[in-house]
Amino acid sequence: MQYPQIQRIIGILLMLFSTSMLPAAAVGLFYHEEAMNAFLSAFVITMIAGACIWLPVRGQRAELRTRDGYLITVLFWLVLGLFGAVPLWLLEMPDLSVADAVFESFSGLTTTGATVITGLDTLPRALLYYRQQLQWFGGMGIIVLAVAILPMLGVGGMQLYRAEMPGPLKENKLTPRIAETAKVLWYIYAGLTVACALAYWAAGMDLFNAIGHSFSTVAIGGFSTHDASIGYYNSPLIEAICILFMLISGINFALHFLAWRFRSLKNYWQDPECRAYVLVILALFIICFAVLVHYQHHDVWTSVRYAAFETVSIATTTGFGVTDFSTWPTLLPYLLLYASFIGACAGSTGGGMKVIRVLLLYKQGEREIKRLLHPRGVFPVKLGNSPVPDRVVETVWGFCAVYVFTFAMLFLILLGTGLDFVTAFSALTACINNLGPGLGEVAVHYGNLDAGVKWVLSFAMLLGRLEVFTLLVLLSPMFWRR
Repeated sequence: MQYPQIQRIIGILLMLFSTSMLPAAAVGLFYHEEAMNAFLSAFVITMIAGACIWLPVRGQRAELRTRDGYLITVLFWLVLGLFGAVPLWLLEMPDLSVADAVFESFSGLTTTGATVITGLDTLPRALLYYRQQLQWFGGMGIIVLAVAILPMLGVGGMQLYRAEMPGPLKENKLTPRIAETAKVLWYIYAGLTVACALAYWAAGMDLFNAIGHSFSTVAIGGFSTHDASIGYYNSPLIEAICILFMLISGINFALHFLAWRFRSLKNYWQDPECRAYVLVILALFIICFAVLVHYQHHDVWTSVRYAAFETVSIATTTGFGVTDFSTWPTLLPYLLLYASFIGACAGSTGGGMKVIRVLLLYKQGEREIKRLLHPRGVFPVKLGNSPVPDRVVETVWGFCAVYVFTFAMLFLILLGTGLDFVTAFSALTACINNLGPGLGEVAVHYGNLDAGVKWVLSFAMLLGRLEVFTLLVLLSPMFWRR
């Protein structure tokens, strides 16, 4: 383990992150808000802390190994989440406890969108902007950004990229050089954000809210500047724009790159994961629409509108709302929560287990059934026309087993704190899948939960964002052996 190099990079990344508090301070200055002082103070604290970590080892240079990449990734998300909470804790309005500030910070950076804050419409705009910006930075990953702009990370960039990027096929690169790959991802990400902001602005949002909501839409985060979320605007056009960009952001960004490079959309439908992603969302929409109409919960047009929005929002793990889906009849609230376990595509900004993993599980299940009927047969698992290596299939099985086991353990812990079954299940589902809204006590916000529960859920958010293995591998004794 290259501990001096790890310390140096953590210090650099923390100093880099400290500058993200300056735009929020600028917003406070523009609107003449006292909240500006909290962000300036947090900037100074974070910058000094990063400098103190960096200075003692500033001359260290060493090649990063795979283990170093995992440790840097986990440490940085922990450190980033804690320091991201500093301005939230310093603000006089709202008056947040340490647990609340950390919860809100982790929720933003992991693009979960669960919040402990209410009365958003009356809060300082500097705070509102900061929450949205946290999600935007967390969406593609601060570390991928760092690989793109910090050549000092050098050949170790691949280790950070593999530890940070979601999905089972982490070795795939869009360009020969990993720094160029990271830059391509961020160009696409920024381009989608600008397009989304302009579309919101043209549809009737003011510029501040258009920018803020574009941050959380493309990041698949779900934070809003209003308590009523997207429903505040009561605009079918704004909802349609939001649906479009949530769908786009839930697709593997490598497909966006191919579409841009070859000026063709055929790669989207030719990709098995993207096809499955679209078909799952379409099936969910049809079920939700049919049940809402059958039970006359809304009229036909409103059922189409709400079913389309909530299906896309929950299935992509964004978490925006135009209505309270927890009050929908029969199976629908739980069906949508189950959909968040599938989540978006690998290589997107979405959460969940990822469509490609669920697709491989399904195909592996098919193969096992065929083997029962034909024990001597050879049945490769294929995505499209390409066989998937057994090693990848085994990794997916292992990931899902650990995911389910971890969920079960955390669920028991939450029940042990006194939460009711519905609240505990939905809160953990929403946090570990980086979704946000839940059922029961957390249908609207998480502010009424005990501090201990918020710490457990903050850990669950981090597990989900780092896809379980990246964090749990540090708990393995083998990881620390030389």
